[in-house]
Amino acid sequence: MLYRRFGRTELQMPVFSCGGMRYQFKWEDVPNNEIPADNQANLEATIRRAVEVGINHIETARGYGTSEMQLGRILPKFPREKLIVQTKISPKADAKEFRETFEQSLQNLQLDYVDLLGLHGINHPESLDDSIRPGGCLEVAQQLQAEGKVRFIGFSTHGSTDMIVQTINTNQFDYVNLHWYYINQWNWGAIEAAKRHDMGVFIISPSNKGGLLYEPPQKLVNLCAPLSPMVFNDLFCLSHQEVHTLSLGAAKPQDFDEHLKTLELVDRGSEILPPILARLEEEAIATLGEDWVKSWQTNLPTFEETPGEVNIRVILWLRNLAIAYDLVEYAKMRYNLLGNGSHWFPGNKADRLDELDLRQCLARNPHADKIPQVLEQTHQMLAGEAVQRLSKT
Repeated sequence: MLYRRFGRTELQMPVFSCGGMRYQFKWEDVPNNEIPADNQANLEATIRRAVEVGINHIETARGYGTSEMQLGRILPKFPREKLIVQTKISPKADAKEFRETFEQSLQNLQLDYVDLLGLHGINHPESLDDSIRPGGCLEVAQQLQAEGKVRFIGFSTHGSTDMIVQTINTNQFDYVNLHWYYINQWNWGAIEAAKRHDMGVFIISPSNKGGLLYEPPQKLVNLCAPLSPMVFNDLFCLSHQEVHTLSLGAAKPQDFDEHLKTLELVDRGSEILPPILARLEEEAIATLGEDWVKSWQTNLPTFEETPGEVNIRVILWLRNLAIAYDLVEYAKMRYNLLGNGSHWFPGNKADRLDELDLRQCLARNPHADKIPQVLEQTHQMLAGEAVQRLSKT
């Protein structure tokens, strides 16, 4: 395993973390005795495998159903000082409720303290205000820190880059969990801001949110050769020293194996990556057109600035991925979260365009004339059953 200094926490963080939202029994709490023995055995085998290969950062959340409670059966069996344990609690309007929820997490985990406590989902101004206002959740987290129940405080986010940078610039947090990987590099400015504040940088779900890379389309496999898409994406992320760890949402012990192939390549990223990156860009240009690839994002409105709160940027991005790399299943899954994902995946689909006039909000984009038609075509390609978020935090 390779380790990187996790910002000002000074923790030696493995470049892969064991994320805890794919191996648990249920997304809601159930009594301990209702957890099937085979499910618990698989979870414990997954944790043992993680620790065996040097992945000593175990990450979960109160919003991950039975994950914490099931981890509480295995984590106390390891030397505590050898583990880095993180859980996450959503900001609450009532800070007292935040503290009670944390105490429940600690009880579930069967630990005296967690190394990292994340305020889970600072995605919009309300969640930031609930966190940092006087008497808010951050103040409670700092009290828990003073009591020795928390070592370091961070936040996780699915918010806009501006929202993330605003939160980082409060200089109140030691680390950040955010999205950033090959197919979605929008948050690079937030990573740079985190570096300026010497914060740890944890990448959320690069294999799942980064394109469902557990089951990549053949076209992407061919474009990423000789690496698998999963190893390519890991190497792409870790070739940037500003990135400290990637969350691997393992569902079984074998799920680490492909990722581990990345370790021996990290020092050779500058040699291995350029031909693959060039191929990916060439394919995007060949299928979408150079003018579109270079300028489709120019002056696009935010979903808040768009009639009907249509999330134009995300919809066009998903279309690009589906056409250029055959990431159709990924694009469908993400597209059908629109309108159902609350502040975790905001904005709406392009299903009511005949009722909306987008001309004014698109006026500064070079493709303004054709975008409404492209949105309509994308809806036809990707629309399906509405998708709910796995966890309702």
